[in-house]
Amino acid sequence: MTVPGGRWITYWDPEDESFWRETGERTARRNLFFSVLSEHIGFSVWTMWSVLVLFMGPEYGLTPADKFLLTSVVTLVGAVVRVPYTFAVAVFGGRNWTVVSAGLLLVPTVAAFAVMEPGTSFSTFLLVGLLAGIGGGNFASSMTNINAFFPLRKKGWALGLNAGGGNIGVPVIQLAALAIIGAGGGPRVLLGVYIPLILLAAVLAARHMDNLASVKNDTGAARDAARDVHTWIMSVLYIGTFGSFIGYSFAFGQVLQSQFGRSPLQAAYLTFIGPLLGSLIRPVGGRLADRYGGARITLGNFVAMAAATAVLVAASATDSLALFVAVFVVLFVLSGLGNGSTFKMIPGIFQNKALAKGLEGEAAVAYGRRLSGASMGLIGAVGALGGVAINLAFRQSFLSSGSGTGAFVAFLAFYAVCLAVTWAVYLRRPAVGTPEGTAGPDRARAGLSRAEV
Repeated sequence: MTVPGGRWITYWDPEDESFWRETGERTARRNLFFSVLSEHIGFSVWTMWSVLVLFMGPEYGLTPADKFLLTSVVTLVGAVVRVPYTFAVAVFGGRNWTVVSAGLLLVPTVAAFAVMEPGTSFSTFLLVGLLAGIGGGNFASSMTNINAFFPLRKKGWALGLNAGGGNIGVPVIQLAALAIIGAGGGPRVLLGVYIPLILLAAVLAARHMDNLASVKNDTGAARDAARDVHTWIMSVLYIGTFGSFIGYSFAFGQVLQSQFGRSPLQAAYLTFIGPLLGSLIRPVGGRLADRYGGARITLGNFVAMAAATAVLVAASATDSLALFVAVFVVLFVLSGLGNGSTFKMIPGIFQNKALAKGLEGEAAVAYGRRLSGASMGLIGAVGALGGVAINLAFRQSFLSSGSGTGAFVAFLAFYAVCLAVTWAVYLRRPAVGTPEGTAGPDRARAGLSRAEV
């Protein structure tokens, strides 16, 4: 199965149940575990500025608007690099690129360690923040790699676990910051803790992961995915779920400080709770989508997110800290649940399209895998831009009114759009993925209900 002397697997067919049971599952789970570890560290590095800004008191000379701009820049780079990271898996191999991408995390971490002190210019912080954005790319390459290892019937669980394990890097670095602030330590202590962890992730990936020779870059698939309307529809929905998760992860502590007057330690006590629960529930979202259908779970999730945001508007307008924190945590949980359900929808949509075209068996599987893999990088990148929009919305809201209420009103309107799109495209129409959206032969060939996408 592997090339002698190498870590390349030359034959891989997870849809073959015998192969999966005898060989595939064990190998796939091993690669999933070490992929999660590397992606976890990547998320921590990407979001380290969400906690570094908590250390940056008046002596740093930065306004709340400056800090929101800084975290917006970090989020933006993390979104953009997801596209090349998606294609890097096929160029270098999943194992090889995991080693490289993990090692690259040393660059922003060491750079932040060097400049993190009062007197450093805001432009320098922005530049170092740009470097930290590369941590956001690890998600895209990891998801593309793991998507190839698992059969369609297991993708919701596997992708949810992979992404959830990565997402949990956000609360972990926030918890580490809480411990360090509580002990009277500074930001360089936090950064120093992560340098050996980055090296460990790279070494373990090199020793225990594999490359799949069957994963090839297909520029035609990328073009086809970019031309497919479902790629962009799912990108909008992913802005609503993952964009919310990453945007709120960067902004939550700053809102607590700027609007509710919390100290760095008081903010750190609260900021990790939402990202932690949102990360842990992401695999549950994938599992529920496997069982009940991604579209159904996603629709219900957006209804709940809109309701929670309406309560946040009231809590923000009345400066009710207890209600604000409680509902914000609920919103984090919902964003994590939606992350799992929306990503589960992607393979199902393209598999459904393949069957609706009359393809069967391996041809249908290959078509679905080809387009879903290509679309994941684009969807992940566009979805992460939601985090940029959230931080910029908070920046403008604080500049205009001194609170985040205006931003929450905008988020509420967007969630209403997302739930309407989910219902109109993936639940109202009889056959997802068919150009006409009609029932009949296409639906019968697909063998998939609307809710199964």
